[in-house]
Amino acid sequence: MRLTRVYVDQPLLPGARVVLPENAGAHLVRVLRLREGEACVLFNGDGRDCDARLLAANKRGVEAEIVGERIVDNESPLRMVLLQGIARGEKMDLILQKATELGVQAIAPVFADRTEVRLDGDRLQKRMDHWRSVVVAACEQSGRARIPDVSPARALAEAAAALDADALKLTLDPQGEHRFETLARPPGTVVIGIGPEGGWSEKDRVVLQQHGFSGLRLGPRVLRTETAGLAAIAAMQARFGDL
Repeated sequence: MRLTRVYVDQPLLPGARVVLPENAGAHLVRVLRLREGEACVLFNGDGRDCDARLLAANKRGVEAEIVGERIVDNESPLRMVLLQGIARGEKMDLILQKATELGVQAIAPVFADRTEVRLDGDRLQKRMDHWRSVVVAACEQSGRARIPDVSPARALAEAAAALDADALKLTLDPQGEHRFETLARPPGTVVIGIGPEGGWSEKDRVVLQQHGFSGLRLGPRVLRTETAGLAAIAAMQARFGDL
């Protein structure tokens, strides 16, 4: 039987007693109806799953004891970063969730020329916190024990400048210089750049070109922002990763 996995942002050591965060404890006890003595799995993003059993579940909180640990080795051998033009609401959540399930190591949300979502200050921080929670939940579901990094949302030029200089940087383009079927195995990180609704503007494409991005042909059809990155990631994983 598959045990429920819960993310806990604190040290997890065998034999230790852990007071679970309110949301995690409520999920186990109120939603899943776990009781004292029952088992679950805790992880904190360091690459391990920790077997645990509930010691107490009452008004004062939910406490668990770590009874074992094991290394989780399910990260893709292909390191991928998704540079994603910020999309509206549930579209962005879907992109983050599925990109995590498909094995990306990092996600860089960017404000592009055609980005329709305007965020700053507290609104931006709340959205960043929400996006991280989406990624964490995707790790809980998919069995990943390392949390993909979600970098602070910033302008496209700033985000592109912060990328690994030696990475293979690609953006989907029906007239791109690279064809997927003839693409050579990348020696290091692959960055997939996907525009927001409406795609990259000419101004964005100049910025991308200045920072080493080249075009990749991936089929004859135009894909929506919530489809394009996921299709490219899955194709790269199938060819060079572990799908």
